Amino acid sequence: MAAPRAVTSRMRTSKRADKSYPASTLNFLKRLPSEILIKILSYLDAAALFSIIHVSRLFYQLANDEALWNRIYIVEVSKKKKRNPNCVDKQSLKMATLELHDRAAGHWKQLYFKTVASYGMNMWRIHLGLISGHTGLPSRTERVLRNLLVTWELTVSDRSGHEGTHELSWSKFCETSVTLCWSGGGCLPDYQQISTLQLHGVRRIALNCPGLKKPGWRSLMANVDMPALTQGAQVIGQDRLVELKLLQPGMIIGVWRERSSVAFVMFTLHFHRLVERSIQGSSVCPYVEPIIKSPLDDIDPEYGLHGYQLHIVLHNTACEIMSGSFPPMFCKRTQICDGFIQLTAISRAVISQHTPLSSRINIPWRCEALHGAVKNCCIMSLTLLDEFKKPFWCVCSPVSMELEKTPVSYDFDGEHFLIHHRDSDGQVKMNLVWMEEQRQLVLISLVVYVTVCKVNEHFSRNY
Repeated sequence: MAAPRAVTSRMRTSKRADKSYPASTLNFLKRLPSEILIKILSYLDAAALFSIIHVSRLFYQLANDEALWNRIYIVEVSKKKKRNPNCVDKQSLKMATLELHDRAAGHWKQLYFKTVASYGMNMWRIHLGLISGHTGLPSRTERVLRNLLVTWELTVSDRSGHEGTHELSWSKFCETSVTLCWSGGGCLPDYQQISTLQLHGVRRIALNCPGLKKPGWRSLMANVDMPALTQGAQVIGQDRLVELKLLQPGMIIGVWRERSSVAFVMFTLHFHRLVERSIQGSSVCPYVEPIIKSPLDDIDPEYGLHGYQLHIVLHNTACEIMSGSFPPMFCKRTQICDGFIQLTAISRAVISQHTPLSSRINIPWRCEALHGAVKNCCIMSLTLLDEFKKPFWCVCSPVSMELEKTPVSYDFDGEHFLIHHRDSDGQVKMNLVWMEEQRQLVLISLVVYVTVCKVNEHFSRNY
C-alpha cells in the first residue's frame, strides 16, 4: 500500500508545480534583460509581432520597439525592390537604414503598415477606370472596395467627453451607392447626449492574426457636430417603434419613440470617388478631391446649357424600387429662374415617360432582435452628368414621400404624392400618383434644379 501513496504524493507535487509554471515563466521573462527579449522577438514577422502585442504589458512595450519595426520595414521594402526595382525609392530605403532614432515613437510601425497598404493601388485605379455607360460611374466600385478590405467605422463622442468606436453592423450595396448601419444595442449614448459623430473609412491590412482586429489605415469621411444639427433635424418618418431623423443629406438616426436612446445610425454614400474618400484621407482630414477644370461648354445664344444626362435610383435597405437613365437634357437661358437651372427628365404631359415603381416606398430596419419598416421613406441616389459625361452633381440621401393636395386631374384619379430633396447645390422634385387599378405607384414627373452658382463654378462661366 506504500507504493500507491508515494505515487499519489508525486502526482500532487506535479500538479502544484504545473499551477505555478505560468507565473514562474512570466517572472523568469521579466528577469531577462530587455536586449535578450528584443533579440528573440526580432525573429518574428509583422503578423506575429502584432499578435504578441496583445499578450501583456511587457510584450506590448517590447513588441513596439522602434528597432524591430525599422528592421521589418527595411526587409519589406527590400523584398519589394527585388520584385520591382523601379517602384522603390532607393533614397528612402537608405534613410530608413541610417535614421533609426530620429523619428517619433511608432513611426516605423506606422510606415510599415502604410507601405503594405499601398500595394495594389495601381491595380484598383485600373479597375476604377472602367466606366459604366449606364451610370457614368466606375463599374467595379464594390469589387474594388471588397478586394482592398475596406470597411467603415463610426466614432461617437458624448457631452462628457467619452468616446467609443463602433464596427459596422451591416452594409447594403446598391447600383450607385452603399448603405451603412450601426445598431445601438445599448452601446450608443442617448440622442441628446451625442456631441460628435465621425465616419472613417478603414482599409484593413491582410495579416495572419486569427481572432485579432487587424490594423488599418483610417480616412475621415464625415465629422458631424450634433448639437448644431439636432435642433433642425427633420423627422422623415416613423413606425410604432422608431422615429427617423434626417440630420443632413445622407445621414439618418433611428430613435426609439418611447425613449431618447438611439436604435441605429445610418449613412448612405454615393459611389462617386467613394474608394478615394474611404482610403486616401487621414484620420483627421478627409480626402480632398482634385480640382479638374472642365472645358468651356458650347456658346449658344439659345441653348446655353445642354447635354446633361441623369441616372437616378430609388431603393431601400432591402431592394431596388426604381432605376432609370434619361437622355440628354437642356435648359434654355430664358428658363433660368430664381437662381436655378431646370432640367426635366420626366414630364407630366408625356405619358410615355411615366415610370411605374416596382414596390412600395418604405425603409425596412433591424436592430438586434427587433425589426420594422417605416412607410413613405426610401433612399434616392442621383447622378447628374455634364455634357462631357463626367459626374457633375452626385446625391445619395434618404427622402420622404408626402401626400400632395392637387387640383382635380382627369388623367389620374388616385392620390398624388411629392418627393422633394434640397441641398446647397440644387433640388429634386418627383411627383407620383397611386394607380388604383394597377395597385402601384407611378412616377409622373421628375425635375432637377441645379443652382446657377454650381454651373458657373464648374464651367467657369457667368450664366
